[in-house]
Amino acid sequence: MANQQKETTVIVGGGHAAGALLTTLLQKKYQHEVVLVGEEPHPPYQRPPLSKNYLAGEVDQESLYLKPRSVYENAGHQLRLGVRAEQIDRDNKTISLSDQSTLKYDRLVLATGSHVRRLNAPGADLKGIHYLHDIADSDALREQLVPGKRLVIVGGGYIGLEVAASATKKSVDVTVLEAAERLMQRVTGPEMSEFFYTKHSNAGVDLRLNTAVTGFEASDQGHVAGVTLASGGTVPADIVLVSVGVVPETALAEAAGLPCDDGIIVDEFTRTEDPAILAIGDCTRHRNLFFEKMQRLESVANAVDQARTVAATLMGEKKPYNSAPWFWSNQYDVRLQMVGLSQYHDQRVLRGSPEDKGFAVFYLRDGCVIAVDAVNLPIAFMVGKTLVQQRRQVNPEMLKDPDIELKSLVSGQSIN
Repeated sequence: MANQQKETTVIVGGGHAAGALLTTLLQKKYQHEVVLVGEEPHPPYQRPPLSKNYLAGEVDQESLYLKPRSVYENAGHQLRLGVRAEQIDRDNKTISLSDQSTLKYDRLVLATGSHVRRLNAPGADLKGIHYLHDIADSDALREQLVPGKRLVIVGGGYIGLEVAASATKKSVDVTVLEAAERLMQRVTGPEMSEFFYTKHSNAGVDLRLNTAVTGFEASDQGHVAGVTLASGGTVPADIVLVSVGVVPETALAEAAGLPCDDGIIVDEFTRTEDPAILAIGDCTRHRNLFFEKMQRLESVANAVDQARTVAATLMGEKKPYNSAPWFWSNQYDVRLQMVGLSQYHDQRVLRGSPEDKGFAVFYLRDGCVIAVDAVNLPIAFMVGKTLVQQRRQVNPEMLKDPDIELKSLVSGQSIN
């Protein structure tokens, strides 16, 4: 390497994928110059706490950072924070930034993440209507979560329910409006939806399913005062959180002519069609050898796994992405851990009961375990990761039987 000219690798983005990549390159002692361009003023940080313990005020901002800024800079990595990448010139291998400067790159990694899906409805721009995606959003929402205030959350997915739990702890009066017929319908089965419905209801949250929102009403001061429903009527509100999903941040890639389809298209080595440009994280629709079809995943695990793959690619190693995806959510005293994608199951097996301290749902297709959702039952999640990754066929009765140790289903195999 000493005789080779140093190249410049530019990373665009400041979320978990970008941070995991920087960390991996440090561990691998990557010899080339690395420049990270981040639109926010913070070094790469983790976003999950923004709706959980950071929103609740239980941890501080510094704890969100994957590493202190000084660690990157001491290793020779340059962080260009508070600036936005505005244009990629693929012919000249340069990026134009919002501060009018230009960066030259030899390899470019896009880790641009996603942005929140906004509601296009009358009154959607009123004061007091919040979205939650970054530190500034979480700070602004936390200031408003005062005991006795009425918070209406539009959307009953992970983020909406995590915020509901955090706000309820602060004695905020919470209502959740979900357009679908059950909570977290896109990502889990009916048993889990029903369990979390009961959990939130028992905590005092007003949950309304099959409830579509058509707009927002204003007070005399121009602040949100209510949420109007498609069925008629209004839900009074002092604060509103709109949490209806995210959209991959592909504008930079699209403007550069890179193929995109609900995400930047990359192969199992995280490469775009341009050999000098790679992409990782929420912004990608990627080839994961674990699946037959291209996927777009919104998860920390995907960001970290793709970061490892792109680091290997940058180092000249061929290590394809082939991991089973996993996710988690913390709500009240419940830790939900999920592995695999359950949408295409043809059989569900319940181990334990929602009335128990811990239980799990195994999702099977053609006799193989394709996903597991575990509530306060980490062993089911850990064994589930092995079963899903290996596409293991398992007798459903063995999954169900509490007298059969789950570990025995993968005996002789490492569980990780």
